[in-house]
Amino acid sequence: MRKTFQLIVENKNKDRQVDSIKNEVRKYIKRERSKKLPENCNYWNFDCKFGKTAQEAVEIRFVDITKSIDIAASENFDSFFLELIARAEFRKPKEKGQDNDEDELED
Repeated sequence: MRKTFQLIVENKNKDRQVDSIKNEVRKYIKRERSKKLPENCNYWNFDCKFGKTAQEAVEIRFVDITKSIDIAASENFDSFFLELIARAEFRKPKEKGQDNDEDELED
């Protein structure tokens, strides 16, 4: 998905327009994640870019998409550019207790 979204639309409340954009992005992500994964891959990852225009777009983390949309709305952008590209990857499953081991050693 490479799209410029309009935040200022005639006869629409800005907050409702922001909700509509977020809903469209969620639907796109859900649609991409439901596609069949290639062999040797176990999840879909997304490359994300966000900016006022396509030329000014910078890479952002996937989890920061809605936060970026909210910031664009609060800074009164007329529009913004969002690029989401799905790519299949392989992620090793975490071992039990792996993520908290370092915190427990510091005590």
